[in-house]
Amino acid sequence: MPSIRQLTAYIESFAPLAYQESYDNAGLIVGDPNAEITGVLVTLDATEDVINEAIAKGCNVVVAHHPIVFKGLKKINGKTYVERAVIKAIKHDVALYAAHTNLDNVTGGVNFMIAQKLGLENVQILAPKSQVLTKLVTFAPLNDTQKVLDALYEAGAGQIGKYANCSFRVDGTGTYQPTESANPAIGEVGEYHEEAENRIEVIIPAHQQGQVLKALRKAHPYEEVAYYLTPLDNQNQEVGSGALGELTSPVDGPAWLTYLKERMNLRFIRHTALLDRPIQRVAVCGGAGSFLLSDVQRAGADVFVTADYKYHEFFDADGRILICDIGHYESEVCTKELISQRLAKKFTTFAVILSETDTNPVRYFI
Repeated sequence: MPSIRQLTAYIESFAPLAYQESYDNAGLIVGDPNAEITGVLVTLDATEDVINEAIAKGCNVVVAHHPIVFKGLKKINGKTYVERAVIKAIKHDVALYAAHTNLDNVTGGVNFMIAQKLGLENVQILAPKSQVLTKLVTFAPLNDTQKVLDALYEAGAGQIGKYANCSFRVDGTGTYQPTESANPAIGEVGEYHEEAENRIEVIIPAHQQGQVLKALRKAHPYEEVAYYLTPLDNQNQEVGSGALGELTSPVDGPAWLTYLKERMNLRFIRHTALLDRPIQRVAVCGGAGSFLLSDVQRAGADVFVTADYKYHEFFDADGRILICDIGHYESEVCTKELISQRLAKKFTTFAVILSETDTNPVRYFI
């Protein structure tokens, strides 16, 4: 049976922990990474009731969107719902894993799932992140260039947006003189040597730098590999907050609200005044998204679907955009589908089960 380590490695292949926000606590929170998996229960929140459900269904792993431990715990004595959940999980050998803002911040993540439910087209990251890319420059003999490039691509280099295996190369001449302790692949000890080489440039995600350099050294024929790493301010179009897309055809305000309510299975929508114009360009952000309003307006969106808007924040719409607050739970409960679909497709030797426990702490009197 696959181990918890294999499960978490797979999740982190499409939602790297490096992309979580600084305040977050994604990753394996409770559990032995070497333990074999008997079953996985997927949920939005890893509450005590969810852990009881996992135990009843023979699942020793709970994968949640929200980390049950968000802030540091100084005591674990069962006084709070967080402590009780942790105690229950440890007592029954149930591992707790969270894919939170790292899953929010990637193409194909939570916001893309919301966009899919809304039937949006041409979906892209709303606010791409910068300072998450690095440029690697290295040099290889002409006959070894493709071998080196293939290894770099395999390790994760050369991805620019929707294009893979991207690189730049230029011919030049490398010079060196092996010392007595050297073991040169080309040239002789003590003799000055000139070699026709390619200068190779590729972009790499900063968090994959280690594995890319390991692949470079393994594939390169030289004993000592020359390379340079340069942090970039470029935006990574595949990583960032929120998502932006378009409806297949424009609709008016009342039709949009009805459509949104049906598509997201909502009981209510808190929204600003309807605008006297059709709606087609839609921005979304699961959970609390008010911090993205300037990005939403800059992108020319007609409507912003998110949650946790405060009273005074609604005024910021200022008649320029329709803000729709659909509730935190309601905006992110689809994360369960997203995670379970990916896990079920990858792992076939254990059950991946959607939690039936309603973890929404908010109730409505209608």
